Amino acid sequence: MTLDYLRFIAPVGIGVAYALLMSLIREPHRRRVNALTIAGAGATYFSGGGLGAWELAFGALLVYVAYRGLESWTFVGIGWLLHTAWDVVHHLNGHPILPFAHDSSLGCAICDPVIALWCFGGGRSPRELFRRTKRPAGIREQMARS
Repeated sequence: MTLDYLRFIAPVGIGVAYALLMSLIREPHRRRVNALTIAGAGATYFSGGGLGAWELAFGALLVYVAYRGLESWTFVGIGWLLHTAWDVVHHLNGHPILPFAHDSSLGCAICDPVIALWCFGGGRSPRELFRRTKRPAGIREQMARS
């Protein structure tokens, strides 16, 4: 029973770990590395993905999205969501990303939206995220008086 939950929770943890590790790269390189990662994600099913020429079409689509992602976190996030959809198709068709791990595409489909959310938020590091979170002026004044 616990292992059933783990196959859904672990991919979320992997997505968070991915975002944290990528946060170590300074901007604008962080966005560009993530765009290149999307281009690579488009090719993950090329060798035996099971959907024939559609694999090449999807790969070409993600190369375009990755190119746009070089200058836009939104496109990087879109790329992760497109890859999520492709993972679902592969999971339902029984052609997992890792042939020896039946639920690997399902795990990827759970992990990818976590990364996409981080991208839609601007791919900020925890430090950048907390630095931009400012308290309203009234709270600052109350804290200064005490």
